[in-house]
Amino acid sequence: MFEPLFHYIENYSSMTLTKEDQQLIQDAFKHKRLRKKQYYLQEGDISKYIGFVIKGALRMYSVDQKGHEHIVRFGVENWWMGDYESFNMLTPTKFNIDAVEDSDLLLVTNPQIQELQAKVPAVAAMVRMLDQRSNIATQNRIHAAISLTAEERYQHLQDTYPGFLQRFPQNMIASYLGISPETLSRIRKHSIVNKKVG
Repeated sequence: MFEPLFHYIENYSSMTLTKEDQQLIQDAFKHKRLRKKQYYLQEGDISKYIGFVIKGALRMYSVDQKGHEHIVRFGVENWWMGDYESFNMLTPTKFNIDAVEDSDLLLVTNPQIQELQAKVPAVAAMVRMLDQRSNIATQNRIHAAISLTAEERYQHLQDTYPGFLQRFPQNMIASYLGISPETLSRIRKHSIVNKKVG
């Protein structure tokens, strides 16, 4: 259960975990299983945990006044899921997170991750790297939303996370890209035709 997390921490920190480090990590995290469509976090709650995805797929989204969903993040194996603002500031979340597939996560609280950072150098290094990558990803996402056409956003997703297109339903992909399902359908048909022509 913990091997993917150990591997992830070592990979992101470029450090080797000792047996003592591994035990501290195991003691801090707890396992959570989610069934498909089960909530991990609901709007208005405080995100007490951040979760490392061992298996499965999740989505993080908000719902507007008209009832339309706006997906801001997907999460799959070896990704972290949670509302970082709510987790760090202990404020009610604006988002929902639910499982798109049956999922297994390892959860940790804010005090526990702070303690791990103090005791395990590899965890501290991993968190620093995660923060950097998260900032870059957020910046890229904002740039895509305000600067790229619908076709370019789809192409970027296809190039960056091709697995998403197989694992998540088309209506969710459209929501993530900020386009209608009809527009996505048109872009995909056009993309397939161009591949055949090329």
